[in-house]
Amino acid sequence: MPNPPPTILLVTPVWNDSARLAVFGPELAAVLAAAALPIRWIIADDGSDTSDRARLAGLLDEFATVYPQVTLHFAAAHYGKGSVIREAWALDSQVEWLAFVDADGAVSAAQTVALIEAAIAADTSVMGNRKRTQDTHIEESFYRGVLHRMFLAVADCMLGMHSEDLQCGAKVLRAADYRRIAPNLCEGGLAFDSELLCALHHSGATWLELPVSWTQKHGGKVNPLRDAWGMLKALYRVRRRFRRRGIPEGNGRPAR
Repeated sequence: MPNPPPTILLVTPVWNDSARLAVFGPELAAVLAAAALPIRWIIADDGSDTSDRARLAGLLDEFATVYPQVTLHFAAAHYGKGSVIREAWALDSQVEWLAFVDADGAVSAAQTVALIEAAIAADTSVMGNRKRTQDTHIEESFYRGVLHRMFLAVADCMLGMHSEDLQCGAKVLRAADYRRIAPNLCEGGLAFDSELLCALHHSGATWLELPVSWTQKHGGKVNPLRDAWGMLKALYRVRRRFRRRGIPEGNGRPAR
């Protein structure tokens, strides 16, 4: 008798993002419905205002007609993207794979499912990597591209690890790897991705970084210049916490 397919929990974090989810959500619902995978999709609301929560409820009904395995989770308050992803991931302690994709659609639904399929096939975590290749394209402003490369250089120095793209908004993790490091994760905001990979690195876990196309979307809440100082402080906190806890540096690194 063939083994049952692995179970997957996919989270889309939102914070007053119903307008953008109204564009990306139908695409994601259709792609998930076409995929032959048992994916539970959770739209995780990080303390949106009352009107936006009401709009999310309407969108849920729309998406469920296409993909019934979708639910809404409401956090008690706004604590940040990382916080609500961790909260949603903790809702099911039995799934074998954990994933998230941002609601802006910068990484397409098809690519998100492709990352999940690649992770299962390789039996390892897979992180999206915004990278221009023969098969992928990047649409971003020159200014954002420069800031992104500067951030990676600083993060490499501060965290003592290498990743081609710490902050890409599409990641798939082996749940067993994540659960080992979950107690060490504290960052609730945008530094969640960086802390996540740093913790995996120190635990000895490996992962693949696969190129994805990425399109900069308007209407986002992230301002690279405004948020740069906060991100630098967060990287310092992450480095200090791991050193203070005496967590040894593992052999974890992106698999090649």
